[in-house]
Amino acid sequence: MEKVGWAGIDVSAAQLVVAIEDARGAERRVEVRNDAAGHRALLTTLKRAGKRVRVGLEATGIYHFELALALHGARGVEVMVANPRSTKDFARAAMRRSKTDRVDAAMLLDFVKRMPFRPWSPPSAAVLNLRALARRIAALSQTRAEEKQRLHALAHSTAFAPTLAAASRAHIAFLDDSLRQLTAAAQALVAADPQLGRRFGHLVSVPGIATRSALRLLAELTVLPPDLTVRQWVAHSGLDPRHYESGSSIPRAPRISRAGNSHLRAALYMPALVAIRVDAAVHGFYAQLVSRQKRPKQAIVAVMRKLLHAIYGMFAHDEDYDAAKCYPRGA
Repeated sequence: MEKVGWAGIDVSAAQLVVAIEDARGAERRVEVRNDAAGHRALLTTLKRAGKRVRVGLEATGIYHFELALALHGARGVEVMVANPRSTKDFARAAMRRSKTDRVDAAMLLDFVKRMPFRPWSPPSAAVLNLRALARRIAALSQTRAEEKQRLHALAHSTAFAPTLAAASRAHIAFLDDSLRQLTAAAQALVAADPQLGRRFGHLVSVPGIATRSALRLLAELTVLPPDLTVRQWVAHSGLDPRHYESGSSIPRAPRISRAGNSHLRAALYMPALVAIRVDAAVHGFYAQLVSRQKRPKQAIVAVMRKLLHAIYGMFAHDEDYDAAKCYPRGA
């Protein structure tokens, strides 16, 4: 039988901690940066472990995705992206008492060797292109908002030359044209893919979600592994609560972790604000939270989280938004 090399990779935002067992059974540990240069160095190291190497890593928000793409495209390397719940249960069953990056890498090496190997398949080209288009649309929309603020300031001042205002208006017109073209390209991608088209229709059925918001949400959510739970969606978005307590000091109020996909979190913000204004069920939920002494910002975050739960249900059941299901009796 062909001898296979194995590797487990603990992924964080800044670095990768890798436990490798080569085809002869020798083990080693390496650490590289979690960027394009680090990925290239890692591939060079992995290829020394054998003609075929199987790699296991966890789905960790946005941080694993580019690495998984790089590994998947390399000859002789097979990658499995494991559900974090599965690896946590595996570590518990193995009686692992410590948790460090090196321990987690060793655990993932053990996991990929012992558990059924399920090769990871990257999202389709349409999904990856949609994400790139949606993120570009979001970036240009932010630039346009900033330029409009500058134009507003120029219009209320006599200290600046009129040519500055003209240049600002020209830039806004250019951005408007670019946004129209990019939005049309993204809509064409969605229309050509049956699943994307259905999910886009479900998203725009939600009060507060218009075309660009739907494209942005669809782009960020469609790349996620299909077996994630709604709680993992929430954690992926960084909307899960972060509790802070230390010894006998006064505990701080819980805040969202922000340890997730900032693009998805930003994509939920404006739809939540609009939904509070236009959807009676959402407004009732928001008002109820404020009446319980929640700060307005906390209540908005709760609406964002509730909205994410609603989208998860719509995708899972392939159906449009139903306020009665999302907010039963004002819950």
